[in-house]
Amino acid sequence: MKQGSVGDKISQFCIVLFLTLWGLLILYPFYNSLLVSLVRQETYIKTPFMIFPKEITFESYAYVFRSQYIWSGYKVTLFVVVVGVTYSLFLTVTMAYALSRKYFPGKNFVLNLIIITMFFSGGLVPYYLLVKSLHLIDSVFSMIIPQGVNTFYMLILRNYFQTIPESLEESAKIDGANDFIILFRIMLPVATPVLATITLFLSVDRWNEWFNAMLFIKDYNKQPLQLALMRIIQDVNNLNVGGSPAAQRKEIFTDGVKMASIFVVMTPVMLVYPFVQRYFVKGIIIGAVKG
Repeated sequence: MKQGSVGDKISQFCIVLFLTLWGLLILYPFYNSLLVSLVRQETYIKTPFMIFPKEITFESYAYVFRSQYIWSGYKVTLFVVVVGVTYSLFLTVTMAYALSRKYFPGKNFVLNLIIITMFFSGGLVPYYLLVKSLHLIDSVFSMIIPQGVNTFYMLILRNYFQTIPESLEESAKIDGANDFIILFRIMLPVATPVLATITLFLSVDRWNEWFNAMLFIKDYNKQPLQLALMRIIQDVNNLNVGGSPAAQRKEIFTDGVKMASIFVVMTPVMLVYPFVQRYFVKGIIIGAVKG
C-alpha cells in the first residue's frame, strides 16, 4: 500500500513536471516576442533568446502609434465589430428561431439549402460581382453586409432553441404574446450562455477581418486594423531597405516594430476575453446538444 502511494506521488509529480515544461515551451515564444518589442536592436542581436532584458525601450511602440494607418484602422475595426456583430446577431437569432419551430413551412428545405453553403461557395468572381452590384466597393459595409449570417453559429443557436420546452412558448401565446415577444423576452434570456459564446466568436471574426477589405477597399482610411498592421510592416521594411537616410534607419528596429504591431492589434481581444471565457465551454456544450 505504501509502495502504491509513493508510486502515485511520483507519477503525479512527473505529470505535473511534464505539463509545466510543456506550458513554458508554449508560452516562451509569446513572451520572447513581447521582449523583442521592448528592446533595441543591439540588445536583440547580442541575446536573441532573452529572459529578463537589462534595458527596456518603447521606441517600437512609439513608431507604431505614430503611423497614419493605426488610428484609422482602429476606428474602422471598432465600427465593423460593433455594427457587424449587432447585424449578424439579429439575423442569426431570428433565422435560428424560425428554423427551430415545428410549424415553420418548408423548414427542412430551407435548412438544407443553408447547410449547402457551408460546403460549397458561389466562387470568388460571382462574389465580387455581387458586392459590386450592391455598390459596396470601397465601402466599410463590404465587411459587414456580405457576412450577415454564419451557418455554423446559426445551427448552434437553433439546436439550443430546440432544447427549450415548447410549454414555455405555448403559455406565452395563451397570454397573448406574439413570436417577437416570445423570442426576445423568453428565448433569448434562456439562451444567454450560447449568445455570449456566439457574440465572442463573431467579435473575434470581425476583429480579424481582412479578406473582404483586401478585395473591396482601396482607400487606406477605410481599411481595418489587420491591413493597417500589414502597411506598417511594409513601411518599416522599406525604411530599412534603403528608402531613408542611414541615420534614420538605425533608429528603427524592424523585428521590434513587427512584434509591437502584433501586440497592439492583439491586446484589446486579450483584455476582453477573460470576462467572457466562462460562457465559452458552457455555450458550446449546451448548443451542440440537440433536444
